[in-house]
Amino acid sequence: MGNKPYVYITRKIPEKMIQRLREVAEVGMWEHEDIPVPRQVLLQEVEKAQGLFVMLSDKIDAEVINRGTKLKVVANFAVGYDNIDIETATKRGIAVSNTPDILRDTTADLTFSLVLMTGRRLIEASDCVRTGKWTSWAPFFMAGTDIHHKTIGIVGMGNIGTAVAKRAQGFDMKVLYYNRNRKLDVEERLNVEYRPFDELIQESDYVVCLTPLNESTRHLFNKQVFKNMKNSAFFINASRGAVVVEEDLLWALKEGEIAGAGLDVFTVEPVNPNHPLLALPNVVALPHIGSASYETREAMGIRCCENIELVLTGKKPINLVNKEIYS
Repeated sequence: MGNKPYVYITRKIPEKMIQRLREVAEVGMWEHEDIPVPRQVLLQEVEKAQGLFVMLSDKIDAEVINRGTKLKVVANFAVGYDNIDIETATKRGIAVSNTPDILRDTTADLTFSLVLMTGRRLIEASDCVRTGKWTSWAPFFMAGTDIHHKTIGIVGMGNIGTAVAKRAQGFDMKVLYYNRNRKLDVEERLNVEYRPFDELIQESDYVVCLTPLNESTRHLFNKQVFKNMKNSAFFINASRGAVVVEEDLLWALKEGEIAGAGLDVFTVEPVNPNHPLLALPNVVALPHIGSASYETREAMGIRCCENIELVLTGKKPINLVNKEIYS
């Protein structure tokens, strides 16, 4: 390597996303887009890296961080950062960045799509056409549940939650939300109503989970929560799989405690195709594609590179998770 700092990228991404980064750093990159970097390769690369560009599926734990004796910045290609040991990174003075603003609207689009797909049984209906089960018109054939004028309860009113609330207003929905901290400005601007978690669960026709994954939200949705939901309610999860006890969700769906679920995330990803949730007709399952538009993924990659470049040139990154290292 020359005099430039070394940056390692853990998946193959388009060259146009990293052109500017190459001006200030030597860039190494894993050769596959759809195969995770092996743990041993990651450990070898981090030993010489001053910057890491990582995916949400990469486990950047204390072992990885401490191997990176030259490491200055970890840029996460996601808004969530539960894959990174923030505490260890902060102790080492390593900046951790994410991409919260860029993927807001794209993820909100996908989240509200899950509301539409589950309520109106769109996947089931499409399969009926493709498999020849559509044989005639009937008054209640593939009848679903309305979205308009229903109550949507958003758990986690961050950037994405706020964007989902705006979309719900277009369907004349009543919008409730629960958040660790009340968002009075959002309440006034979007005419949404705060509810304690237990009340939101009981009142909502569509319960949408958009919380980050941390120790207070892990397994937040369990058997008792599903019991407290309306039997006619739908559960939507576009945050992280581990906020749900999947066995309890399976039970709730089989027992009719709730009407259906729309899931973009699972506890273990990629999900096993034999997972029992996938066998249920009232489950819409997607492969964690919340931010997966070409425009957004490209912008996320460019932002990760910008954040790395800023740190390597002695500046503060745009999206800093562990703000205390610059205090």
